[in-house]
Parts: sequence; structure tokens; C-alpha cells
Amino acid sequence: MKHDFDKITDRKNTFAIKYDLAAKRNKPADAVSLWVADMDFPSPPCVQEALAERARHGIFGYSRPDGRYYSALEKWFRTRHGFEFDEESVVNTPGVVFAIATAIKALTKEGDGVIIQKPVYYPFFNTISALNRRVVNNPLVFKYGRYEIDFDDFERKITDEGAKLFVFCSPHNPGGRVWTKEELLRLSEICLRHNVAVVSDEIHSDIVFEPNKHTVWSSLSEEAAENSIICTAPSKTFNLAGLQFSNIFIQNPEIRAAFQKEIDRTGYDEPSLMGIIAATSAYESGGEWFDEAKAYIKSNIDFAKSFIAARCPKIKVVEPEGTYLLWLDFRAFGELSDKEISERILRKAKVWLDAGRMFGTEGEKFQRINCATPRKILADALERICGEFARA
Repeated sequence: MKHDFDKITDRKNTFAIKYDLAAKRNKPADAVSLWVADMDFPSPPCVQEALAERARHGIFGYSRPDGRYYSALEKWFRTRHGFEFDEESVVNTPGVVFAIATAIKALTKEGDGVIIQKPVYYPFFNTISALNRRVVNNPLVFKYGRYEIDFDDFERKITDEGAKLFVFCSPHNPGGRVWTKEELLRLSEICLRHNVAVVSDEIHSDIVFEPNKHTVWSSLSEEAAENSIICTAPSKTFNLAGLQFSNIFIQNPEIRAAFQKEIDRTGYDEPSLMGIIAATSAYESGGEWFDEAKAYIKSNIDFAKSFIAARCPKIKVVEPEGTYLLWLDFRAFGELSDKEISERILRKAKVWLDAGRMFGTEGEKFQRINCATPRKILADALERICGEFARA
């Protein structure tokens, strides 16, 4: 590899919530932090150089994306996903969660039902509740070691509970599913039949492992494109979360206008200058770095699977089809409660993970671990966890 992903970069005292929130959240100071979903790798050199060049320029005034950004974005999505879009359909926001909240406000009113599929990224249901909408849950079915969609329940929940909007996680966080085109088409048909709009969170869409293939929701059909908001960002792909920049695709002009109206109400106007620069550089020149990073992450996942199988086979690994997140199943430790499992990992093994219950009650006795880290850090965490639970 041209880039060294084994190199450990000290992130403590750099404003990194992954590390610097330990004391505030009462976590052990010596815990291995693999909870929040950002990488422990420096971003692509091209991004570092572009940001340094702008820093030397010295002026950081109000800014907006230009043709270079749109050209880089268009090429990335066309070559990587076979997805084409009009420049006018792109709206920039500070992040995907901001975009989801904006979409909920734009497309529903207080008291409306918003359907999701737990276990799922917890800001989905937290945001829905905070905006005084009803969470309608279509739980995923865990079957033969992978998550599947209960389509009959999905349609029944829409009709019985009056869901007006579907917030979808594709690829799935935390379970790592990369939904097939056939699955997406079935969901889309149901949504179109019942006039349910769709917000598709596709922030992990670049991190997909062969032979799986990500399908952009709005590429399913013209009707699907007109009925959806697609949320993407360079943050997961290039480790740029702190720069607060995302690409939101909204083909339907009426939906886009409603979305923009809600943005205007927040007082948000121009996106982050450094976010524009980083995204443009990454989409233009970061492909080689990303391909190597993805290969390294896949090797980390394979290492973790082998390590756990050899050292503590009672912990089951849910095979990820995408994302750099690994979903660990501790249900074989039946005598331990969900809370006891989490406490043993944090207080005894000294590893800070995201507890499965955070993603809904369907995630009880699961844990989410971030594999986008140097192998030595991952190995240390797994050694600690397996050492603790091999004795259980």
C-alpha cells in the first residue's frame, strides 16, 4: 500500500469526542475508544494539502461551492455508483443528521408517524421524538446471522399507524447490511403505493465490500427519485466528519423548496469553507487513498472475525456487507444482562464501544465496534474483550 494505515496518530487533546469525552462521560481514562463512527486514520494527503494551502491564503470569508465541487461530486457518484444528477438537485447541509431533521420538518407535521427499522442509528428515533413526531417501528428480522426486512409488517405499520415518512439506513448501521436492489424496489413500491416520502441515509455507501453493490435509492425509478431525499457526505469515506459538510440530493423541486425553507428557518446559510475545500479535493483526488483505506478496513474486519472465533467463539460476529462497523452478538452469554455485558466491556476489559441497546431494544446484548483504526489498536481491544469473556 502507498499509504500507511498501521501508523498510530495520537488524537487525545485534539477536541476529538472519541477520546476527549472520556472523563466527562465517566469512562475509564485508559479505555480503548472504538465507539463513535470516525476513522483513526489521517485524511487523504490531497485533502491535507488543500486545507493547508487555503490556511496559508489566510482569508476565510463566506463561501459557496463552485463548478469544481459539482464536477468532482458528479464524477465520483457516476463512476462509483452509476448515479447521475442535476447540479440544481444538490443541497449542502452541515451534516446528514441535520438533513434528516430538516426533512422531517419539511415533509411532516407534529403528531405524524415516521417509520424506521430498528435496530438503527439512534439519532433517527431521537430526532423524530425531539420534533414531536411519532416513531413507527418496523423491526428488522435477525435471521441466519443477518438482518432482513419484514415487508408485510412494513406495509401494515404504514397503513395502521399512518406513517407519512420513511427514514431508511442504507447501508445499514449498525448491522452492516447492503440492501439489494430487489429489497429496495419492494420498499419503494410500498412507499409509492401509500404516498410515503423517503429519506435515505446513504452516508456509508462508499464502504461496501464485494460482491455486494450499493444502489442509490433515487436510481430505482423516476417515481422513486421524485419521492425521496438522498443523504450523503464525504465524512465517512474520507474521515471528514469534523468539517461539517454533506451532499443532499433532492430531485423533486417541490420537496427541495420545502427542505430549503426549513433550512432558511434555522438561520443556516453558507456551508463551511473548509468543508467545501476538503470535499472537492477528496472527490477529485482521494480515490486511491480511499480504495486502500477500504481494503485495510476489510482486512481488519477479517482479522477481527478470525481472532474472535479463535479466542472467544461464544461472541458471534454479524458478517458486514458494508460500513467499517462490526456488530457483535453476545446473546450466548445468556446469564448476563445487557447492562452487565456493557459494564464488563467498559469497566473490566476497558474498551469503550457503543452498546447495542442504544440502537433500540432490538439491539440488546449486541455491541458495535469501529474497525477503522490501526490494527494494533483493534487487536488490543479484541484481546481485552476476549480475555474478559473467555472466562465468562
